[in-house]
Amino acid sequence: MKWKWLAAVMLVFAAACGQGSSDALDERNASGIENELEAPAVSSANDDKGKQETEEASEEGMTNEPDEDEAELPNVPEETAEAETLYRMTEIYTIVPIEEGADKNVVLLTFDDGPKDETMVTTMLEVLEKHEAKAIFFVNGFRVEQNPELLKMIYEKGHAIGNHSWDHINLREASNDQIDQQVEAVQRKVEELTGEAPQFFRPPHGAGNDYLKQKVKEEGMLYMTWSTSPEDWLAQNQTAEKVIELTLERVHPGANLLMHEVPWTVEALDEMLTKLKEKGYAFVDPHAIEIALD
Repeated sequence: MKWKWLAAVMLVFAAACGQGSSDALDERNASGIENELEAPAVSSANDDKGKQETEEASEEGMTNEPDEDEAELPNVPEETAEAETLYRMTEIYTIVPIEEGADKNVVLLTFDDGPKDETMVTTMLEVLEKHEAKAIFFVNGFRVEQNPELLKMIYEKGHAIGNHSWDHINLREASNDQIDQQVEAVQRKVEELTGEAPQFFRPPHGAGNDYLKQKVKEEGMLYMTWSTSPEDWLAQNQTAEKVIELTLERVHPGANLLMHEVPWTVEALDEMLTKLKEKGYAFVDPHAIEIALD
């Protein structure tokens, strides 16, 4: 009887250890999966850690209804609400005037993969305000879940919020159901926090398909990738000097300029905008772009 009791205890102990090892292996495997494909997926070690820690919360956020006790929605700046539609986007994602007379030498400023960090976001907003420039901030849902106040701050300053999917996955390879979840969840979350759903969509890595484009259209958004970038996600370009140099080399009239919320781009922003203005460029307000869905 004594031996039977001892054997039972050993079996229970072994089973518990085996389950713990399996869970740890699943966690390590999940944390090792990366989405570095043919286009940018910029993140820091802290971003990856935060994303891993909030995976379960993200899944919950993709399905939950808005909280009835949510704080008061931010105010829409008066100039944003009154913006006149002056520009349209072409099939190659450049920005051109709708009618003669509007400035052709414009740049659309866009920042992907936020909101991450209060210091970086605050600095970007201050620089943009200094230059009287507006931008599209293409956000990921899991980061909005982590930093809702940063999203509200961006919105209150009159910038456009763009949908960049919930998890920054390759949507070209996703199922239709996954695409629906990734797109819809960001729409719901941003509208919950600001009172307005995004009108612009950029796929992570620039990777999409026909189903995604149709889904984006059904959600009332303008689908875009970009027309130029300093490629600030590449290791060799991760200095402020290089970001400025490549931006000035590659800029063109109607440029749809892709950048990211990363330290070297934030550091470069003030001088970059100054030099773009010296070259005769103005910054198009995203709210002045026609949302043509036909």
